Amino acid sequence: MLTAVVTQLGPSSFDVRFVAQQDGEDEEGSAAEDEEPSEEVLDEGPSPIAPELKELAWGFGAFAVFFLAMRLFLFPKVKRGMEARYGRIRDDHERADAMREAAEREVAEYRDALVAVRAEATQRIDAARQTLDTERSDRLAEVNARIAERRAAAATEAEAAKAREQESIDTAVAGVAARATELAVGRRPDDTAVRRAVAEVASAGVSR
Repeated sequence: MLTAVVTQLGPSSFDVRFVAQQDGEDEEGSAAEDEEPSEEVLDEGPSPIAPELKELAWGFGAFAVFFLAMRLFLFPKVKRGMEARYGRIRDDHERADAMREAAEREVAEYRDALVAVRAEATQRIDAARQTLDTERSDRLAEVNARIAERRAAAATEAEAAKAREQESIDTAVAGVAARATELAVGRRPDDTAVRRAVAEVASAGVSR
């Protein structure tokens, strides 16, 4: 007859042996052996929820090592990286602000230069306009003066020509009158008196 003998070696390990026995032999011993494994099987062992002291010690040690590694190596490195990144971002912002301010200054200078150029151009245009107006006025005055001189000269020449023509007419009329008087009276009159008479008659005719 085979008898199974179960022996607990650990919390989750068991040892099973089969022992051959004769009928009636060692019934008490087998019963005792049967009873002992049953007691060991009924023993629940350590709790699977409650941690053991060495597990707590290992967990605390691992946490302490991890904390020291974070505090001494990882955190400073991350902090330096963040500070370097923040510094780069701040430098980029400062450079961008400087570039924007420089661009605004250049735009303001360009606007001021444009205003100055426009003002200078306006002044030059006004000066050129005044110069042209002055030159035109001078030219007009000069032309008007020349026209007046020429008109006066023409009037003088016309008056002189008219006087010469009138003198010629008066001379001719005086000659005719003197000849007619000589023919009528038989004596030639004084030329001066004849010319005076002709001039008086011509003046009276002109006044009429």
